[in-house]
Amino acid sequence: MSEMTIGEGVMQVVKTTVLVTMSLCAVIAYAQRASRTLDTSADEAALRAADDSFERAYHSGDLETVVALYAEDAVLLPDGEPAVRGREAIREYYRPAVAAERKAGGSKPGILSDRAVGVSGDIGWSSGENTIVGAGGAIAWRGKFLSVSRKVDGRWLYIRDTWNSDAPPPPAH
Repeated sequence: MSEMTIGEGVMQVVKTTVLVTMSLCAVIAYAQRASRTLDTSADEAALRAADDSFERAYHSGDLETVVALYAEDAVLLPDGEPAVRGREAIREYYRPAVAAERKAGGSKPGILSDRAVGVSGDIGWSSGENTIVGAGGAIAWRGKFLSVSRKVDGRWLYIRDTWNSDAPPPPAH
C-alpha cells in the first residue's frame, strides 16, 4: 500500500467538505421549500366557514354569533361610515340591523361568490362578492367584501372587516 501525500490528503479533506456542504445546502433548500408550501387548506376552509357563519347569523338575527367572530381589538370599516373600533362597539353597530332581521323572522343569507382566501402564519384574509336576494328573487344588495383575520387559540377572528356596495353613491345635496 502506498502512503498518501500531503497534497492528496488535503484534496480528500476538500472533497469531503464540499460534499458535506452540498448536502447541507440541499437539506436547507428542501426545508425552506417545504415551509413555503405548507398545507393551509384547513385554515382556508375555516376562513370560508367564518364568512358563512357570519351570513347565517346576521340574517337569522343572532347578534352574539356575529360579534363572536370579531377579535377584541377588531376594526370594522363599513361602507360610507366611520370606522368602528373594538368588539363592544361592533356589537352596538350591528345591534339595530340584526334586531330588525330577528323581528322580521330573518332572511336568506347573502350569496358569497368569487371568493378567495389566503393564509400566512396566523394571519388570513378572505374576499369576494356578496349578493343579497330579496322578496320575489330581486337583488336587494350587491357588493364586495374583504376581511383580515388572526388565528387566536385555534380560531380565526376578524381583525379588519370591510365591504362596499356596487351601487353608485347617492347624489350630493
